[in-house]
Amino acid sequence: MPINIYSEDSPTEKIDQLCDDIWNLPQQVNTLEKWLAASELKLKSGKYVADIGFMIRRNATGGGAAIAPEMMRSMADLGMSLYLSE
Repeated sequence: MPINIYSEDSPTEKIDQLCDDIWNLPQQVNTLEKWLAASELKLKSGKYVADIGFMIRRNATGGGAAIAPEMMRSMADLGMSLYLSE
């Protein structure tokens, strides 16, 4: 799975799929951020979902992914929800 991007109105119609074999959340968030920067002008505002499938790091005590305000703003402007699926 790792990141599926689709229209909320039509979940079976995928817009894109990222990070096919990468389950590391920080790397996935970084890839999604770059994808948003490259794609936000191509997509019309609507109802989208970015569903990130990730694996929990055992014995993690901190660190990890951070979603920057610019990324949140891009997602909000597009009408994109973020799902985190473990």
